[in-house]
Amino acid sequence: MREHPRNEGHPTEALPETWTGRASNRVQWLLAAVGAACVALGVELAVDSNWTSGSAALLMSVVGCVAAGLLILFGTLAFVHVAVRLDGDCVEVRCGHMGVPRRRIQLAHVVDAVFVPRVTPRQWGGWGYRWRPEKGTAVVVRRGEALVLKLGDGMDFTVTVDDAESAVRIIRNRLNPLPDADTANA
Repeated sequence: MREHPRNEGHPTEALPETWTGRASNRVQWLLAAVGAACVALGVELAVDSNWTSGSAALLMSVVGCVAAGLLILFGTLAFVHVAVRLDGDCVEVRCGHMGVPRRRIQLAHVVDAVFVPRVTPRQWGGWGYRWRPEKGTAVVVRRGEALVLKLGDGMDFTVTVDDAESAVRIIRNRLNPLPDADTANA
C-alpha cells in the first residue's frame, strides 16, 4: 500500500463522481489582439495599396501579415484557458475554446497524483502545450497551482488548474480506494 502525505479530507466526506476545474490567462488575450491586428493589416494592404515596387512585394507582405496574424491568433487562443475533467476512469484535458489540443489519460496508466503549489511558464519554456524529455508533458496557461500525474512510463503530465489539490485527493482515492466498512468486517 502506498503512503500519500497530502491525502487530506475526512473519511466521511463523499468525493464527487465528476470533478471539473479550469484555469485561464487574460494576458494571452493581448497577444490574440496583436494577431488580429496583423491579419487586419494584411487585409488593409491587399485592399488599399498603392505600392509601386511591384505586385510580388505586395503579395509577400499580404501573405506574411495574414499568416503571422493567424498563427499568433490561433496559437494564443488555443491556450487562453484549460479545462480539466475527472470522471470515472480518466482525466481529460482540453485547451482553448474549441477544446483542442485534447488529452485523455486513463487512470489505469496513472501511478500517482501530486499537488504542486507553484508552476511557472519559465519552468516549461513558456505557455502552451509543452514537452521536455527530462520532465514529460505539460499544459501551462498561467503560473500557479498544478496537478501532476505520475504516469506508468515514468513520465509526468502537468496541468495548471485551479483547485488542483481537490483533483489530487480524488485521483488518489480512485487509485487506492479505501475498503468499505462492510467488506472490512467480513
